[in-house]
Amino acid sequence: MWTFLDRNLLLLMLLYSCFSSAVCSSIYSSSCQLQGQFHLNGMHKAGDVVLGGLFQIHFFSTYPDLSFTSEPQQPTCHGFDVLGFKQAQTMAFAIDEINRNSNLLPNLTMGYSVYDNCLQLGIGFRAALSLASGQEEQVMLYDTCVGTPPVLGIVGDDASSHSIAISTVLGLYRVPMVSYFSTCSCLSDRLRFPSFFRTIPSDAFQVRAMIQILKHFGWTWAGLLISNDDYGLHAARSFQSDLGPSGGSCLAYTEILSWGDNPDELRRIVNVMKKSTARVVIAFVHESHMIDLMEEVVRQNVTGLQWMASEAWTSAAVLQTPHLMPYLGGTLGIAIRRGEIPGLREFLLQIHPDPNHNNSYGNNVWLPDGRIKVQTVGEVKRSAFKGEELTLDEDKIFWNFESKEPPRSVCSESCPPGTRTARKKGEPECCFDCIPCSEGKISNKTDSLECTSCSEDFWSSPQRDHCVPKKIDFLSYHEPLGICLTATSLLGTFVCAIVLGIFIYHRKTPIVRANNSELSFQLLLSLKLCFLCSLLFIGHPRLWTCQLRHAAFGISFVLCVSCILVKTMVVLAVFKASKPGGEASLKWFGAVQQRGTVLVLTSVQAAICTAWLVSSSPVPHKNTKYHNDKIVYECVIGSTIGFAVLLGYIGLLAILSFLLAFLARNLPDNFNEAKLITFSMLIFCAVWVAFVPAYISSPGKYADAVEVFAILASSFGLLVALFGPKCYIILLRPERNTKKAIMGRGTTKS
Repeated sequence: MWTFLDRNLLLLMLLYSCFSSAVCSSIYSSSCQLQGQFHLNGMHKAGDVVLGGLFQIHFFSTYPDLSFTSEPQQPTCHGFDVLGFKQAQTMAFAIDEINRNSNLLPNLTMGYSVYDNCLQLGIGFRAALSLASGQEEQVMLYDTCVGTPPVLGIVGDDASSHSIAISTVLGLYRVPMVSYFSTCSCLSDRLRFPSFFRTIPSDAFQVRAMIQILKHFGWTWAGLLISNDDYGLHAARSFQSDLGPSGGSCLAYTEILSWGDNPDELRRIVNVMKKSTARVVIAFVHESHMIDLMEEVVRQNVTGLQWMASEAWTSAAVLQTPHLMPYLGGTLGIAIRRGEIPGLREFLLQIHPDPNHNNSYGNNVWLPDGRIKVQTVGEVKRSAFKGEELTLDEDKIFWNFESKEPPRSVCSESCPPGTRTARKKGEPECCFDCIPCSEGKISNKTDSLECTSCSEDFWSSPQRDHCVPKKIDFLSYHEPLGICLTATSLLGTFVCAIVLGIFIYHRKTPIVRANNSELSFQLLLSLKLCFLCSLLFIGHPRLWTCQLRHAAFGISFVLCVSCILVKTMVVLAVFKASKPGGEASLKWFGAVQQRGTVLVLTSVQAAICTAWLVSSSPVPHKNTKYHNDKIVYECVIGSTIGFAVLLGYIGLLAILSFLLAFLARNLPDNFNEAKLITFSMLIFCAVWVAFVPAYISSPGKYADAVEVFAILASSFGLLVALFGPKCYIILLRPERNTKKAIMGRGTTKS
C-alpha cells in the first residue's frame, strides 16, 4: 500500500503534468518545454536502442518538510542495498555482452538508462515517467526528434505495488515493462496490465507450492503474516482461495505488517504468534518488514516456530546471521531458480561486490563451526498434466528443534476411529472436537465427518470402530436360569416316575385300589408330560418348538386336570351310591365312561390347539425393542385369542374340579381324597392366576421363564398335594394301608 507522502507526491506530479500540457495546448506552441527536472540516482549508457531499468540501490529515503509555500525539495536516498546494486550491474553486463556479439544486433548498439527507486513508489514513479518521456528541455512537435530517445522498455520494478502503479500508466502507451521480482498475481490480468511481463512466477505459484509443503508434512494449522500492500494482500487472498473448504489446512491468524508500524502494534502481532498453537508461520513480507519483525521476536524470545519464507526474504543476507539462527534456523522458503551467467562473476568482482552473499533458493542450515549455509532441499516443477509438482529431499532439511524432526502444527489432533469431527463454533474448519459415535454407529477411519449406522443384526463395538454381531438372547440351557429350570423339570419327571413305580408296586394295596388306580396312573403320566413339556420353552426358539410348546403344554395340563375332574366326580358318585337308592349312579362312572370323559375333554383342547396352529401359528421372532445391542429370540404366540382360549379351557376345568371337590370335602371317610383335590386345585388356580400378569409384564426370555416356572410350580403342587399323603402312608405308615383304616373302621379318634 502506498504511504500518504507517496500519494501526495504522485498527485502533485500528475497535476504538474496536466498543467504543463494545458499551458502547451493553450498557446498552440510547436514545441513542448520541460517544466522541471527530477534529480534521480542512475547510470546511463548511450545507444541506438535504450532500455530503462528500475532497481533498489538504496532502501530508504528522507523527505524534506512540506510547507506548501515553495517548491518542495526532492527526497534523498540512504542505505546502500548490495543486492539491488548487483542486479543493476547485471543488466549493464548483459547489455555489454549483447553489444559485443555482432550477430545479435548488427549495425545497432544498445544502451541503458538505470534509475534507483530507493524502495519508494514516488521515486520509482518519477523514474518511470522520466524513462518513458525523456528529459530533454524542449521537444519539437513537427521536426525530427533529436536528443536522447525514450526507452523502448523498462526492466523493473521489483516491488509489486510499484509495478502495479507504474504499469497502469505505461500500459496506456503500450510501453513494455518486464519485472524481475514483482510476483503479485494481480499483474497477470492482461486487461489491466497489457504491457506488463515478468521473469518470475506469480505469488499464486508460490502459494500452491507452500500448500503442497503444508500437506506433505501434515501441517493443518498455520499462521500467515503479510505485508500491508498488494503483494501481501493478494498472497493472502490466494491462500484463502486455494485452501478452500477442502484444502486440508487452514490459517490460525492473518496479521498485516506495514512499513513504519509502531512498536505497540508489532508487539501485539508477536504476542499473537507466541500464544497461538500454530507451530508453522508463513511470512509473505518484504525484507525490511521481516527485519523489524525479527527484532521483536528476539526481544520476546519466541522460539520453536517453523518459518516458511516467500521469495521476498528467502535469500536476504541480513537475516542469515548467527544472532537470528536460534529463531530462523531451518526456515523453508520458496526461492527463485538460480542461473549461472558466464563472465558475470568476473564483471562483478571488478566493482567489489560482497563475496559472501549467496542466493537460495530452500533451507537455512547452521553448521557446527558457526557458519550459515543456505541449501536447496527440493523443487517445484510445473507440468501441463500434473500442474505444480513438489519434490523434497528430506534428508537435507535442517529441523531447528530438539527432536530434529518436523514439528506438529495442527489446531486439533486427528479424531481416531470411533469418533467424528464436530467443528468448533466460530473457528476455522480444521479446529474441531472429537465426538464419540453414539450406540449402534461407528466410524472406521481417522477424521470421519459422520458416524455410520450398523446393519440390523449388528451393533457397534465398545470402541465404536467396527460393527459386531448382536448378542443373541434366549432362555438357554447353558445359563444359570435355564440350568435351574431344566434340572427342576427333570427332577419333577423323575419324582413322577418314582411315584408311578411305587403305585405300580403297591397296586394291590387298599390305598391304591381305593383311589381309582387307573386314573391315578393316567394322572401321573400326564404330570410327567407336564414336567417334560417345560423343556420345549428352553433353548433356541425354532419353528417346531414354537408350534409344539404351547400345544404340548395345553394338552398335557388338560389331560391332567381331566383326570382330576373325573376322580372328583367318581368320589361324589361313590358317596352318593353309599346312600340308600343311589346305586344306579355308579353305572355312569364305570371304567369306560371315565376313559371316555378324559378323552373327550382332552380332544376339545386338541381341537383348540389345531385351530390355533392352522389359523395363526406361533413362529420364532427376532425382537430388538427390548435391547438395542441384543437380538432377543422369542416365540410370537401368533394369535392372542388362541392362547387365551387355551388357558381359559384349562382354567374352566380346574375351577370345575375345585368346586366339585369343595362340595365333597366333608365326606365321612377317614381318608377323604376330595380334600386333597380341593387343596391341589387351589394351588393350581393360584399359580395360573398369578402367571397372567407376570407373563404379560416380562420381556423376552423372562416371559418363557415365567411360563416354565408356572408349569413346574403347578405340576409340583398337583404331585405333592395328590400323591404326597398316599406315598407317606404306603412307605412310612403301612399299618394305615388297610381297608378298615381307609373306611374309618377299627380306629379310635383320640
